[in-house]
Amino acid sequence: QVQLVESGGGLVQAGSSLRLSCAASGRTFSNYVMAWFRQAPGKEREFVAAITWSTGRIYYADSVKGRFTISKDNAKSTVYLQMNSLKPEDTAVYYCATKYGSGTIGYTERQYNYWGQGTQVTVSS
Repeated sequence: QVQLVESGGGLVQAGSSLRLSCAASGRTFSNYVMAWFRQAPGKEREFVAAITWSTGRIYYADSVKGRFTISKDNAKSTVYLQMNSLKPEDTAVYYCATKYGSGTIGYTERQYNYWGQGTQVTVSS
């Protein structure tokens, strides 16, 4: 059974940095896409970034390009989201997700099969 466990959220001031971690377990993820989504209060869950486990292809939402960096550690089966220059509008619950099939990335939540429990990120102005 696939398990995704996020950590690293918190309360920070605008301009600060945070690093989120997502520890994955339950199977071999070589043909999977790992992604980060976020959901702010009253809004739909939105795509943030994704990385293919085997080849390391990376994709970002326009809103985070240049500020966020997604990476992975194969040995630890962990995906990271380094968030720099945080803005109040980045405030949301951040979710790690994974889907089988690295041929298509998937930019919507319904394309992903497994989800973590989420971690809160709050950026004060």
